[in-house]
Amino acid sequence: MPERLFVCTPSKLGAYADCPRRYRYSYVDRPTPPKGPPWAHNSLGASVHTALKNWYALPADRRRPEALATLLKGTWVREGYRDDEQERAAYRRALGWLEAYVETLEPDADPLGVERVVAVKTAVLAFNGRTDRIDSRPGPEGQELVIVDYKTGRTGLDADDARGSQALALYAYAAERVFRRPCRRVELHHLPTGTVAGHDHTVESLARQLARAEETARDIMAAERAVADGGDADEAFPVAPGPRCGWCDYRRHCPTGAQTPGREPWAAVDRPTDG
Repeated sequence: MPERLFVCTPSKLGAYADCPRRYRYSYVDRPTPPKGPPWAHNSLGASVHTALKNWYALPADRRRPEALATLLKGTWVREGYRDDEQERAAYRRALGWLEAYVETLEPDADPLGVERVVAVKTAVLAFNGRTDRIDSRPGPEGQELVIVDYKTGRTGLDADDARGSQALALYAYAAERVFRRPCRRVELHHLPTGTVAGHDHTVESLARQLARAEETARDIMAAERAVADGGDADEAFPVAPGPRCGWCDYRRHCPTGAQTPGREPWAAVDRPTDG
């Protein structure tokens, strides 16, 4: 019998790459261990992403900066902030990012896809993922696709981040097959700094990223089989301790992670000048 395909998203592959034990808590253990409190930086990112999705849902003649306050209020996620003062400061900051960002966009230019799911099957993977945006831009041999991913974290990004992103490469690989057009360009749009970090993949570099993802999938399936056959789950899914432990949803459930001081839910959006 052929081996089953590994059904995955970028976040599922990324969870295992970051820490196999976190993957186990998220996708293997049932019931799933309880998570910690929601993170303010996730709330902020989700609010900005949804506001941009709804910006493109507006008729072109209504895509004006003054519409952004209403869009952001309508999508604002309040969870995780320290207090109302920090939340208000984060909202003002996010609105400023959005206002500056849409000034770089053509209001009447519609992307090929916004929050578009792309999917592809290989000999190992059944991959699917939701892209923030897929642009269609002129290339040397006609229209080409570009994967655009919005980022709202505090740290700036560079071309190495775009080049090394497995998620962006898998999106590009899948989009090329879904739309039957070349898709080699990937971009990280960092709203806090207004910068774009981009990389132009080749057929070979996309193939290397795909091979990495398939190897991760094989490792996961082997670990899952070991547990199903009665093996020790801690051995099959070892912990990868490090600074990420302080941010892990399952820190308090993990004996190793619990030894790392936990970060406050609002720490990643805190600013000395907030308020």
